[in-house]
Amino acid sequence: MSVQDQVHRLLRPVRPWMVYALGTIPAALLMLRIFTGDLGVDPVKAIEHSLGLTALQLIVAGLCVTPLRRFAGLNLNRFRRQIGVLAFVYASLHLMVWVTLDLQFRWAEIGADLVKRPYIVIGMIAFLMLLPLALTSNNAAVRKLGAQRWQLLHLLTYPAALLAALHFVWLVKAWPLEPLLYMAAVVALLGLRVWVRQRRATATT
Repeated sequence: MSVQDQVHRLLRPVRPWMVYALGTIPAALLMLRIFTGDLGVDPVKAIEHSLGLTALQLIVAGLCVTPLRRFAGLNLNRFRRQIGVLAFVYASLHLMVWVTLDLQFRWAEIGADLVKRPYIVIGMIAFLMLLPLALTSNNAAVRKLGAQRWQLLHLLTYPAALLAALHFVWLVKAWPLEPLLYMAAVVALLGLRVWVRQRRATATT
């Protein structure tokens, strides 16, 4: 039995609710850090960063599903929807913490931040792109939109991922390694898709 077959056999009993349950682990660990006071000198910023980073990690994980199937024979397609929904949930929590705990509903200051800090605008655009994807991540939406229109809509995943990674890079400002690695991963995964499509187009001509 191949490694892929063994992995598929192990994953066969996994149900969608189990994926969502696993997705709560980062939030639970963050709650533990809150209760133990392990968030440094600026706990609100630490919470905000942790939630945003988890959202980006889940976005990257979602982008990995197709290459894993195509190049490694590992089919995780049935978990893609749960990964995407979890990414949106963490992105929503990230935004909520910024509005409620960081700026405490000071709408004038929020508006000023949107003008002064372009990385916030980029992050907001990425979130707005994720919103229709989350709202249509159900079978009823697929039936209502039709498979072709649903697939076209979910191409928003790609610019949303790129903008989310750019938001992280621009946010940090000092060009440390971590955000650059996430940006490189997103660019590589999107570039791989372009390369595959170009090969297919060349093969059919």
